[in-house]
Amino acid sequence: MRLLILAFLALQSLPAADFHATTCEGIYPRHLQGICTNDKDAIYWCWTDFLVKTDTDGHLLKKVAVANHHGDLCFHAGRVYVATNLAKFNRPAGEADSWVYVYDGDTLVELAKHRVPELVHGAGGMAWHDGKFILVGGLPPGADENYAYEYVESFKFLKRHVIASGYTLMGIQTVAQADGAWWFGCYGKPTVLLRADEKLQFNGKWEFNASVGIAPISGGRFLIAQNIPVRGKGHSAKVFIAKPDPKAGLVMETP
Repeated sequence: MRLLILAFLALQSLPAADFHATTCEGIYPRHLQGICTNDKDAIYWCWTDFLVKTDTDGHLLKKVAVANHHGDLCFHAGRVYVATNLAKFNRPAGEADSWVYVYDGDTLVELAKHRVPELVHGAGGMAWHDGKFILVGGLPPGADENYAYEYVESFKFLKRHVIASGYTLMGIQTVAQADGAWWFGCYGKPTVLLRADEKLQFNGKWEFNASVGIAPISGGRFLIAQNIPVRGKGHSAKVFIAKPDPKAGLVMETP
């Protein structure tokens, strides 16, 4: 018992992961789709057809080519899970081909893939929380609500949740959960941030760009990604720190 107590105290004394504003090393053909962390020492960046792992300073550790279109991603139990659609987005049911691809968090070797046909408009993003995966994705024009799809760890489908947000351009692109709230990044002019409670009941909407990456970090804060076009070459990306704000949803921290 004494050894267990000492081990627990040692874990409690470990410093928090040092996630901070940084730039991903390299230039990539297609734009950024999402980010996540391993809560320790790495950031994962999904570039539509490349999956990249960097350290907290953005230095490249691993890079692998992946099927187009890999989207937003999450980390769970040593693995990286990526929402993937191999066909059309934002179309009526029957034109998408939705999957989750699974990669080793250390090597980025592909380990498995799971079909998720319930995402009939195209799988685009996902997060893990409290023993379940939540997936989000595309939306055809004319829809007046978004959807979140709940799965157990084996990808048995449990339930579709309605997010009463009104229409957002191409649905929901990114998703993260922190401190009793779900956050969703959406495209648009302007870009839109949605929030829902623990039970996925819609409760907030703001003009804020988290459409290419949002990942929770310590202290109730988030890494927010920004895609940067590089003329004639492709795309790069940065992450910034944001924190919740009762009026603005999220606000960027100033250095």
